[in-house]
Amino acid sequence: MQKAIDAHFHIWRQQDQPWLVGPMVPRIFGPYEPIRRDYPIAEFLDDQKGSGVEKAVYVQTNWAKEDFEKEVAFLQKTAEETGWPHAIVGYADMTVEDVRPQIDRLMQYPLLRGVRMQLHWHETPAFRFAASPDQVIDPKVRANVARLKDYGLSFDLQLFPAQMKDGLTLVGDNPETNFILTHAGMLTGIEPETTEAWKAGLRTLSAAPNVYAKLSGLGTFVHRNDPELIAYIVDNAIQILGSDRLMFGSNFPIEKLWTSHAELIKAHRAAVTRHGPKAEADIFWNTAKKVYRPV
Repeated sequence: MQKAIDAHFHIWRQQDQPWLVGPMVPRIFGPYEPIRRDYPIAEFLDDQKGSGVEKAVYVQTNWAKEDFEKEVAFLQKTAEETGWPHAIVGYADMTVEDVRPQIDRLMQYPLLRGVRMQLHWHETPAFRFAASPDQVIDPKVRANVARLKDYGLSFDLQLFPAQMKDGLTLVGDNPETNFILTHAGMLTGIEPETTEAWKAGLRTLSAAPNVYAKLSGLGTFVHRNDPELIAYIVDNAIQILGSDRLMFGSNFPIEKLWTSHAELIKAHRAAVTRHGPKAEADIFWNTAKKVYRPV
């Protein structure tokens, strides 16, 4: 079995997550009552037991904005106590005048590798997160993302296909910074118009050599583990980006709403194996090792 790095997972204490404490609201991944609770590292390790995952990258989970440092401190402490995670993607508010005071505070935590601020916007209200569809090229966002190169940090870029032209502008401004496209570009359905727009978006971003993509969250919009859909996304992502720019991510515990970790990684392995051992090594290990530098 090809060893794996899980490049996108979460843990949390419910008390730290305003969205898990407040009332249920429509979200892109559907009803989420089963995860309105603590999800500790011990449960994640149990969920992925026997999967071949040897390292994992934590990605921010929308703590209150003012608690951005507390989140990274919690994960650093968890790693020191348990050995997991092996890299951290924290949060910083890229809409402020100058993000550097936030980044300076985060840089004291050795496992920090990058930041994510979700910039995805969609015409469907439940799919929206950003304040506007073009927030990705807001002048303050662009200025703050440009500052990441001075810290050697990457940026997790979460966009829908209609935003990817603007995304290329942001990426093109920052050739020294690695950008990781979250959830393989957020394919919302399998209708021809939708899939063609998604593929066109990937091709747009593929023009920038500093763009990578995560094969994560592929059940987000169908609310199930769908091996055929996963294979479709993997096939097209490899064709457009190449396996050396792709990495696997479980998106647990979100995907736990509809599947087990074992079934999820089984579907991903089946989809990738058809492309040969180099694709397996790239997607399950090499790309994430290069981009996130897990300890």
